Amino acid sequence: MFKRLLLALFSAAAIALPLCMASGNCTASAQTEKSGQIVMEAYSERVLFEENADGVMPMASTTKILTAIIIIEDCDLKDIVTVPKECVGVEGSSVYLTAGEKISVKDLLYGLMLRSGNDCAETLAFYHSGGIENFARCMNERAKKMGAENSTFKNPHGLPDPEHCTTARDLGRIACHAMRNPVFREIVSAKSVTVPDGGAGYERMLTNKNKMLYCYDGANGIKTGYTRAAGKCLVSGAERNGMQLISVVLNCPDMYERSAELLDEAFASYKYVKIYAAEGMRYTAATQVKNKQCTGMCRDDFYYPVSETEAERIVIRAEIAEPCRLPVYEGDELGILSIYLENQLIFSQKIYSIECVKKSLVDIIREIAENYSQNEGLCASTNISPNAALRAGAPATN
Repeated sequence: MFKRLLLALFSAAAIALPLCMASGNCTASAQTEKSGQIVMEAYSERVLFEENADGVMPMASTTKILTAIIIIEDCDLKDIVTVPKECVGVEGSSVYLTAGEKISVKDLLYGLMLRSGNDCAETLAFYHSGGIENFARCMNERAKKMGAENSTFKNPHGLPDPEHCTTARDLGRIACHAMRNPVFREIVSAKSVTVPDGGAGYERMLTNKNKMLYCYDGANGIKTGYTRAAGKCLVSGAERNGMQLISVVLNCPDMYERSAELLDEAFASYKYVKIYAAEGMRYTAATQVKNKQCTGMCRDDFYYPVSETEAERIVIRAEIAEPCRLPVYEGDELGILSIYLENQLIFSQKIYSIECVKKSLVDIIREIAENYSQNEGLCASTNISPNAALRAGAPATN
């Protein structure tokens, strides 16, 4: 009980700290670099503000965002993991796992994202990939798929490594991807959880270190970070009026104050607007049969963050490939809907048929008669019978 109480008090006291510790030194330092900053809307990934967003620098424990979303997407969170001895006593932030302790994947994720446990990070890496190097390889592959083109991951926790680095833009894209996952959002928005005893001899009360959750309206995650090399780093999430924003500040001494300023400005300047409502729009396509048409529609609504002056500059274009060859079945593609803001494509989706349109017997007879009539006139000057022309195809004239 004393151990449980001591850990709870230590975790709660950490809220008062302005940063998440992951101690260590790194030969590649961000301290002489300008802060990297960006604000993005989570679903469209539109950039609302950026400053030095492509500057490459270390990112400390914000690394754990990628670790967490990989585990959530790939693993059964109910699985029970036996903590390997290699993952005990990892330097920096820790939940003090013990060798042989049994703990669920989801509870390890809480330890990773609330308490910033480096031992949780390594335990999850061993569970997922059998080791840190293999997991780092997976991290780099997944980061590329999320659009993080200028990042290199060498470990699952962000402890200093001269090659372990990212950019504010890359980390923002990873964070946007992660925050679109409801399980990830549930974990990073939790202010505290109690993890049951798995063999350590006590429960763990884990308190979230992210001070934004306690003092910023609409805050719902996601991760703090600090090393001497990386400086103070913070990825913040907040939602207001249906708009989910992500801010990233790397190597920022006043990371909480600056994150709040960036989010305030973005919420004041942009509104999340339904640009396109799929249910209310129908598109008619001509077919190869005269007086026969096919109706189509898109499947998805589209929301986008826009300023007051931008809303009137949205252009929506529907392009239908006409005439459509019959038969057309429900679900067949008819064309493309494209949405532009100031001549820049911001969204596109396919237009699908919502009905089945086939040639009737009358249509077939009419088509045969029309072809026969055309061939009869064509063959009059070539001494070929119309029936022969229909069987062989209309001959080319000289």
